[in-house]
Amino acid sequence: MTILIDHSDHNGNDNVEKNVTEEETELVLDDGGFVAPHTNSFGHTFRDYDAQSERRRSVEEFYKTNHIGQTVDFVRRMREEYGKLNRTEMSIWECCELLNEFIDESDPDLDEPQIEHLLQTAEAIRKDYPDEDWLHLTGLIHDLGKVLLHSSFGELPQWAVVGDTYPVGCAFDESIVHHKYFKENPDFNNPSYNTKYGIYNEGCGLDNVFMSWGHDDYMYLVAKENKTTLPSAGLFIIRYHSFYALHKSEAYKHLMNDEDRENMKWLKVFNKYDLYSKSKVRINVEEVKPYYLSLINKYFPAKLKW
Repeated sequence: MTILIDHSDHNGNDNVEKNVTEEETELVLDDGGFVAPHTNSFGHTFRDYDAQSERRRSVEEFYKTNHIGQTVDFVRRMREEYGKLNRTEMSIWECCELLNEFIDESDPDLDEPQIEHLLQTAEAIRKDYPDEDWLHLTGLIHDLGKVLLHSSFGELPQWAVVGDTYPVGCAFDESIVHHKYFKENPDFNNPSYNTKYGIYNEGCGLDNVFMSWGHDDYMYLVAKENKTTLPSAGLFIIRYHSFYALHKSEAYKHLMNDEDRENMKWLKVFNKYDLYSKSKVRINVEEVKPYYLSLINKYFPAKLKW
């Protein structure tokens, strides 16, 4: 993968071109850009589900409930119910403010209100990719589907809103965190759902795959149905940014089509900022708000149906 770095090198030369592997793009893009910290807010390595932190037990309990409850029937029911988008109408920024009330119980790396993470992600991307404004906005809105936790949206339990996502309707890959709890999922022993392809075909495209229900799929539906003008890569990031079995372990690649593979390049770039920008660095909301309001106006209607 080749990235054109818009920074000067140590000799003062501009537009330094740097060849990096996919693994490297998940950690450091260039000397002048965002550099991933070594530890999370609790002093542990990122996504370490075995670390002895005060959140370990609650995170594991979360995934046990999640893995038992995320079935094909449940996902179909949630998509039908929430796909109606008949809960309320509000702007993107209003949703950002509404989301500020919640902390993600599935996340071993973060204990800050969600708007902190959204702005940390967006601002880190903005620094390294100043010309990709759609990616800045995607960073801001990627987690807005977590409003499903709010009473106005049915106050869904956290296991049905947050956490790593994965396909249902086919075998649960062993790379999924806390995989052992899938054995209690009703679909685990269903011959229609427990094979490599299940109800899908090779290369069918991820857009045709049922993902475990949560904030990712909900925000994808909201953006798509409200006719966002974000590029397909933006929608891809929104729907699959929690699909770690794919973008970390490369599971389920047999279901991808050519468009998925192209968009995957941007998801791998985005993932570094989504994961590693979770820190104690504070963002001045009022200072950056006008910029993000301008992007919202560019890519979304003033009011969205939710």
